[in-house]
Amino acid sequence: MLERLQAGFGSFPGILEAWAQTQPEAPALRDDHAELTWGEMADRIERTAARLVETGLQRGQSVAILGTSSIEYALVFLAAVRAGGVAAPLTTSASREQLEGMARDSGARHLFIDAAKRVELGEDFMPALDRIALEDLTGWMAPAGTSAPAFEPDPKDHFNIIYSSGTTGVPKGIVHSHAMRWRQFAATAASFLEAGLPVRSLASTPLYSNTTMVAFLAPLLAGGMVRIMGKFDTAEWLEHAQADRTTLTMLVPVQYQRLMDEPRFDQFDLSSLALKYCTSAPFSAELKAEVLRRMPGGLIEIYSMTEGGVVCLLACHEFRDKLHTVGRPAPGSELKVLDDEDRPVPPGAAGNLIGRSHTMMAGYKNQPDKTREGYWTDPDTGDVWQRMGDIGRVDADGFVELVGRAKDMIISGGFNIFPVDLENELLKEDPVLEAAVIGVPSRKWGETPVGFVRLAGAADTAAIMAAVNSRLGKTQRLAQLHAIDDMPRSHIGKLLKTELRERADALGLPD
Repeated sequence: MLERLQAGFGSFPGILEAWAQTQPEAPALRDDHAELTWGEMADRIERTAARLVETGLQRGQSVAILGTSSIEYALVFLAAVRAGGVAAPLTTSASREQLEGMARDSGARHLFIDAAKRVELGEDFMPALDRIALEDLTGWMAPAGTSAPAFEPDPKDHFNIIYSSGTTGVPKGIVHSHAMRWRQFAATAASFLEAGLPVRSLASTPLYSNTTMVAFLAPLLAGGMVRIMGKFDTAEWLEHAQADRTTLTMLVPVQYQRLMDEPRFDQFDLSSLALKYCTSAPFSAELKAEVLRRMPGGLIEIYSMTEGGVVCLLACHEFRDKLHTVGRPAPGSELKVLDDEDRPVPPGAAGNLIGRSHTMMAGYKNQPDKTREGYWTDPDTGDVWQRMGDIGRVDADGFVELVGRAKDMIISGGFNIFPVDLENELLKEDPVLEAAVIGVPSRKWGETPVGFVRLAGAADTAAIMAAVNSRLGKTQRLAQLHAIDDMPRSHIGKLLKTELRERADALGLPD
């Protein structure tokens, strides 16, 4: 299997089938309710894929999935790819309008939805789609022993769509090809096998998040076992890690912080942990140091975007003097630092990061203009690079230090929040003349949004915040809203959000 994983391209479904034939009795998937062996998982993937094709799924067509992560969710994701379709997991925290927009944008004809979401959204949610209850998946799939029609992926075939978080409009659908996913995870899976690492993964972030794929797709390519958590809880995570003898995991910084804050943390045996990943949000040097001190195994921070661009890796356990950085570009990745006029900055100077690698997205679904907006094209070579949206500098050793984020994006619990979207919602309220939203530190979420408004006369800020939050996704909602007499601005009229952060600090930060 190692030789197949080291090839330039291969079939993800083909690798899974080969592992199932090699080790049918080995554990493959676990959640809080069930466990499947590799043989059982492969059978269910085939039967689900066969039924998808039987009910009209065309090659390259999306399959929408909405609900809490579970074995059934994972099976639909994998079956969509096996059938020649495209897995399109939808963000559970999005509003009804956003979910309708994502489902339409994906082009799906099938919607797999769990009971909680059916109750929340009602039977009139997307009635034109074939709606299948996730918990009834076994009864819906084709009879036992049924195989799906043969599918051999082309490198350019679409593998999945990941919808970006943190926007009040319809989130952009980030399309990944089979070639991209293979390049991302086949080499990682091969490295697990080469190291002789028993692969027992604990996936505690949602399956609709690109972050989770490191703990889901790569371990399966390596023939391992994946434990899927429906909701992160520190005590449950520790219990699973101990009971499963977990060897690798992916956590976002706020999850590491919550584990470090868990009073019973030191009572659990985590000695099997060999490799821990982190991505999606700023990871402080202090927290990295604490994780290294208290959790066994290596710690690797990944810096990139769902869209692609540069991939930086920091092996924290090897470079303890570089914990303030996000590491160096990985093999196959390139990085440039440009000023606001897209000119290279002097060595060591801060500027806008752009990058490229062999793991670039195929583009935004149905949005070619937005796709082009995110690119920078080298005027000399014509090479296409991805704008990373961050401001950073490269030190003398080639390590990248992030110093700010373009457009002041907020990352809360691993999800991106764009202040302009929340500001626009605030401005819809009649008393609001001006609005500004900033991200402030939060022990619970890493960062959380706080708003400031200039009002036309007296108004109830609590009522304004409640009205705005009712229109936002759960991950976007304002933690505080403050009325101020004037917005702080520079002599050229630029809003000074640094002063707003100082005011937020003086007013008292949210928990």
